[in-house]
Amino acid sequence: MNKTIMMVDDSPSMRMLLRAALTDLGYTVSEAEDGQAALEKFEREMPDLLITDINMPRMDGFGLIEALRGRTHLQSMPILVLTTESSDEKKQRARAAGATGWIVKPFNPEKLAAAIRRVLH
Repeated sequence: MNKTIMMVDDSPSMRMLLRAALTDLGYTVSEAEDGQAALEKFEREMPDLLITDINMPRMDGFGLIEALRGRTHLQSMPILVLTTESSDEKKQRARAAGATGWIVKPFNPEKLAAAIRRVLH
């Protein structure tokens, strides 16, 4: 069965890179440009995994993760944070919000694939 991954990033070039990497891995990809747009998509879509950036306009990654974890049916959905931020403080904040894992940009496709496999299977 084909898994769907929603990616949330305000950078069109990062979404393009991520879309290419994820489709090459055989995933169906849905995308949003910020947390607010992603929340709206969750009204209609139910991805198997969310990959989100932290620093975005309107609603950042922390706000998005907290909003999704507040919905009962989304509490067990894996959420990976993909960001240029690598500080322990940010990682702890993401974990506290409910993130499953952390990938630093620029991402390595093999590491990305391994992280996805780890949380999806």
